[in-house]
Amino acid sequence: MFCKKITSMFLSMILITGALTGCQEQEKYEKYTDSFFDTFDTVVTVMGYTKSKEEFDGYVEKIEAEFIRLNKLFDIYKNYEGMNNVKTINDNAGIKPVKVDKEIIDLIQLSKKWYESTGGKTNIAMGAVLKIWHDYRTEGKDNLESAKLPPMEDLQEAAKHTDINKVIVDEENSTVYLEDEKMSLDVGSVAKGYATELVANMIVEEGFTSGIINAGGNVRTFGKPLDGQREYWGIAVQDPDKQIVSNESTSLDTLFVNDKSVVTSGDYQRYYVVDGKVYHHLIDPTTLMPGDYFRAVVVVTEDSGLGDFLSTTVFLTPYEEGRKLVESLDGVEALWIKKDGTIEATEGMEQIMKSKGATSSKIN
Repeated sequence: MFCKKITSMFLSMILITGALTGCQEQEKYEKYTDSFFDTFDTVVTVMGYTKSKEEFDGYVEKIEAEFIRLNKLFDIYKNYEGMNNVKTINDNAGIKPVKVDKEIIDLIQLSKKWYESTGGKTNIAMGAVLKIWHDYRTEGKDNLESAKLPPMEDLQEAAKHTDINKVIVDEENSTVYLEDEKMSLDVGSVAKGYATELVANMIVEEGFTSGIINAGGNVRTFGKPLDGQREYWGIAVQDPDKQIVSNESTSLDTLFVNDKSVVTSGDYQRYYVVDGKVYHHLIDPTTLMPGDYFRAVVVVTEDSGLGDFLSTTVFLTPYEEGRKLVESLDGVEALWIKKDGTIEATEGMEQIMKSKGATSSKIN
């Protein structure tokens, strides 16, 4: 469902560990890793330092349970007994408002706010268009010889039903109503990152203070690694031409961060091939075709939900315009991998890049 972001692709996690000081020197932390694959159609990997495996396993159990709950809330394909989710909203388009949980209200409000302030490239009301692409992509992957593109006239007709202003949110009554009966929400551009942020904040409050959650390429770090050696986590940016991340040699660079999110949008993970040409899943709302500016864009922010939203936006925006947008936003950095393989980065991004002199013990 929400696989818009690079399931096993773009970001591998390389632990760059952190120094312990004061009373922490008296305590022994061990590194543990675990994964699960039952939410957001992707592998979620948890890595971090705790005093025991039992402690770590307890955190992972809570993380998985919360991801499962949020996956159900943001699902656009399935109904769940006793729960109104995004599919429930879509099912009632043009019929009635639907009472939903606060997490859905907040996600929609965040998406509407940033849609207005970033040029409208990422639109959660594009469900009618994205469903057509989804169906043709699924059919094309299952039947390679008959793979074809959606008719442009079908896409253009669907695009008439993507007005985000017709997504009516009543915060007081906690309801969402789609005024156009033919419109639908698709929150794949933000939901996975948004969920990752909620889960990270929850587990930190539970006492997990040194870790990484990697939800299919939406990487959220918290605290610093506690092995008594170094100061920053290192997140490797994968070469777009290498589909499997196995070690650092497959990466183009490494970003050193703490308490940040690193989110990537790329052209080569969810796609299908028609007449020898690759068509990926990130659809430009202007052309109604896959965006064609870059191989990938990496965004670093404090908030993973915002990072998810912005990585799609910047990927679908020409370079100069996108760079101007990023540089206008506080606490946001970006890296562009262009079609010819060249890399561009904001000044703040360069300060945390290994290739520009940053290390696991210092950033520039």
